[in-house]
Amino acid sequence: MQYCLLMHYQEGPEAGLSEEDMAPARAAFARYADDLDAAGVLIGTQVLQSASATTTYTARNGKPEIQDGPFAETRERLGGVFVIDVPDLDAALQWAGRCPAAQWGSVEVRPVAVTYARGTGWYTP
Repeated sequence: MQYCLLMHYQEGPEAGLSEEDMAPARAAFARYADDLDAAGVLIGTQVLQSASATTTYTARNGKPEIQDGPFAETRERLGGVFVIDVPDLDAALQWAGRCPAAQWGSVEVRPVAVTYARGTGWYTP
């Protein structure tokens, strides 16, 4: 079963961290991704740019609205996602527990309902 590990944490500059301060975290994420890959469970991962680069689009009530920045004002923001394929929730939680983001933020574990692949279309993984 596929799960998304959604990482929520305060972004480095907002927490007063320099690029040098964040180097150990980047190394920890590199090791974590390598471990997921070596275990054969990594489907993909994306690390997002800062929330300051966000543009939010909504079309509620049929009227398009564009807003600079994230929709919600929170200290912790979605920083990235790992998509993994593991047998069950217990296995996904074990991997979430090893995610470096769990040490300074939270890791939301959410099952994938459907996914899309070029040439295949929508399917349940």
